[in-house]
Amino acid sequence: MRFFWFPVLIGLFLFTGRAAVTAEVQVSDPQPSMDEPRRIIVSLHDKDDAKVNNILYNIVNIQKFYGQDNVEVVVVGWGAGVRPLLKPDSTVRARIESLIQYGITFIACKNTMDTVGRKIDDLIDGVEWVDAGLPEIIERRVGGWVDIWP
Repeated sequence: MRFFWFPVLIGLFLFTGRAAVTAEVQVSDPQPSMDEPRRIIVSLHDKDDAKVNNILYNIVNIQKFYGQDNVEVVVVGWGAGVRPLLKPDSTVRARIESLIQYGITFIACKNTMDTVGRKIDDLIDGVEWVDAGLPEIIERRVGGWVDIWP
């Protein structure tokens, strides 16, 4: 009797189950271009290596999807997220330096740097800074940037 239900259950699963479907992302208009790139700002607010690396991988994937010339990505480090942007503290320094070469902008929060006793010279070469990281994210969002908080 047990074997009778097995084919019935398989048949029900096949009939009602959904097969995996792969679909391409539908890119909204206007299509991203050099003149009108997608503008994405990413919040970096953690110093945990696994989380920081995940953010960096996601940034690469975003840039790969749109194409380097069709997307502008800015990463704002604030709070604990400033640490990966500092020469003495960063375990991902080489990756950040490489991403800067590929057009990714990294910005550190000076308020956080002041709080932890760090100077502008402590930033990885090529990392920019603003007085306040969160207002930078807010103002870019108001200006039409898409903000991502991983």
